[in-house]
Amino acid sequence: MLERWTVTQASKVNLVSAGFKDYFQAGYPGQQLSYFTNGIDQEFIALGDRDRPTVPQGKPLTVLYAGNMGEGQGLHEIVPSLAKRLEGRVQFRIIGDGGRKPQFEQKLAEVGCVNVALLPPVKRDQLLIEYMQADILFLHLNDYDAFRKVLPSKLFEYAATGKPIWAGVSGYSASFIQSEIDNSAVFYPCNVMDAERSLGNLSIETLARPEFIQKFSRVNIMRSMATDILSVAGSTKH
Repeated sequence: MLERWTVTQASKVNLVSAGFKDYFQAGYPGQQLSYFTNGIDQEFIALGDRDRPTVPQGKPLTVLYAGNMGEGQGLHEIVPSLAKRLEGRVQFRIIGDGGRKPQFEQKLAEVGCVNVALLPPVKRDQLLIEYMQADILFLHLNDYDAFRKVLPSKLFEYAATGKPIWAGVSGYSASFIQSEIDNSAVFYPCNVMDAERSLGNLSIETLARPEFIQKFSRVNIMRSMATDILSVAGSTKH
């Protein structure tokens, strides 16, 4: 009831993810919709101008995840088993905190992982260093229907770095990554075998993504959104 009242009172509704398009078009026919996503902050755009380190041959790849460790991310459901399968090939660095961290630590101990480092949250300047030192950036959403429509904001900062992106997502997020982000690999959430298979699809190098940055720079998105809001405000006066 609250949603219906809110949406029908609005002159226009912005959807941060186009994955919600079908729901809103079916539930609120005739409502104006826009699709301004989250964007890339300038700090991450600047990373693309730095020197691109080469990947040492013969050493395990460094796979980095930085963010929340909650039920929504489901890291405890994928990383322990995946890391165990990839011992000697991959070293995971998991930075952050969250409600499922105790379960995550317990599962790592149960499978005997020696190639996962759990680290506390860091400040943004240190996070930028971690991004540049990583070989691959990792993302995962738990296998819930609710996450088939979302678009994680972390994708935008990940993509701006130019690093390969390894993502366990489904639905709209998967489609977005496959269509918009070069040198990315998608696997089905919580599926260890699919994750291992998809890793082989990545090119382990840092590549610029200028078209993505131009399209999804937060400054550009906010400029377009402001223009759109002003046009709506102007039309409602008449």
